[in-house]
Amino acid sequence: MVIAIKIPKEQKTEMIRDVQAYFEEERSESIGDLGAEQFIDYMIKVLGPHIYNQAIEDSRKLISEKMNQLDDELYTLEKPIQNWKR
Repeated sequence: MVIAIKIPKEQKTEMIRDVQAYFEEERSESIGDLGAEQFIDYMIKVLGPHIYNQAIEDSRKLISEKMNQLDDELYTLEKPIQNWKR
C-alpha cells in the first residue's frame, strides 16, 4: 500500500525555494520552479519510505522505553503484602 504524501501549498512553495537556493549555492546552477518541484517529488518518492520507516522504528523504540518506565513506576506503587502469623 502506497500512501501519497500531501504537502500544503505554502510548504511546497517554501521547499521549492530551498531546493533552488541549494542548487544555486552548492552547485552554481539555476533550477526553475517546475524542476525543483519535480526534484522534491522524486526525493519524496525515493527517500520518503526510508525516512518514514525509520520514524516508525524510532517511535517504536521510544514507546517501548516509555512503557518500560511506566511498568517500573507501577511496580513501585505496589503495596507490600504482610503475612499475619497466628
